[in-house]
Amino acid sequence: MHLIQRMKIWKELRRLEQKAREQPSPSTFVDLGQVYINLDMQDKAEHLAEDGLALFPKSPELRQLMECARRGLRNRRATDLRAKLIRTPSPKLYRELAQVFVELGDAAALHATCQEWGVRFPDDAGCWLMLGQSRLLNFYRDLAAREGQEAVRCLQRAVEMDQSEVMARRLLGEVLFRIGAVDMAQRHLEQLQALDPQDAELQALLDHVRQLGDHGEDLEALFEDVEAHGSLMHPSLTAPVRPQNDESIAGVRDGLAQVARLPGVRKATFIRGSKALVKGAIRDGRDPFLRVVRVVAKAAHRFARRLDIGSANKTIVDGPFGHICTCVYGEALAAAQCDEGTDLVQVMSELQEIVAGALHTTPEQAS
Repeated sequence: MHLIQRMKIWKELRRLEQKAREQPSPSTFVDLGQVYINLDMQDKAEHLAEDGLALFPKSPELRQLMECARRGLRNRRATDLRAKLIRTPSPKLYRELAQVFVELGDAAALHATCQEWGVRFPDDAGCWLMLGQSRLLNFYRDLAAREGQEAVRCLQRAVEMDQSEVMARRLLGEVLFRIGAVDMAQRHLEQLQALDPQDAELQALLDHVRQLGDHGEDLEALFEDVEAHGSLMHPSLTAPVRPQNDESIAGVRDGLAQVARLPGVRKATFIRGSKALVKGAIRDGRDPFLRVVRVVAKAAHRFARRLDIGSANKTIVDGPFGHICTCVYGEALAAAQCDEGTDLVQVMSELQEIVAGALHTTPEQAS
């Protein structure tokens, strides 16, 4: 960079820093943060985003700045770890590097790192644990059967290599009981308890699992069932329990019924977590339509996040089936399937009202 260009950048930097102090606003913080990032000062951009969010906690632009800065810091950390591995390779450094790639969501780099890790240290189960954790994150996010099967395969490999691998066995036990393989999960958790009989948290998990119904040990069929219905068989022990609000729940039901009565609307649903309220031409709480709207909402969210263009709160998907309208805020999702010619503006408005009025409710699964 030429001297004159550097002088211009530093002059603009000083101007933005002064403006951020005297006239703070989300746009000012973002402009200043972008300059920091361009100068490879991601740490300062992260601190700036934190200061901005303290003043403007609801700003999506500042949250994007925070994510961008942290992504840059992780990339820098990955470069440093890679340089250390060239000089003095060790399982500990490989684990740290793999964790960075998990946080970055870089599946290709994670796989390459774990493959190299396994070749250099073939007796270390850590590479299989990291691969299993990554696959498990993908499974819980998308409920994709293939990701779940690969997660179990990797975690089982880690346990076979090291019978005392606590994390792998625990993750394996948790995913197994959540898809319905309760007896298999219980065996893993009991073996884990034998390693640490004083673990109160593990005892609570075992007590929770023992109360659940087993659905067999055909893991392929169980994972495919989860993917087909878009929901896990059993809740986790730490699933949040919110206070019931009968009036708000009734409002959600009334809102869904109103949406279902609109001309051209075939189905309507409200989803939070694994629970769903449904109205219209839906068979029950495990209708495939529920998986479709979950997939549409998650795909739109990931697309917006990857392009750094904000969040996809309202989405309409067109196809030979008509229209699928989704409205999402936080973990609350309302959706409807409509025929061609339906007043989509009115449908989206009604779905938005349902989500806005249900931010503090816990819906019971209904039909």
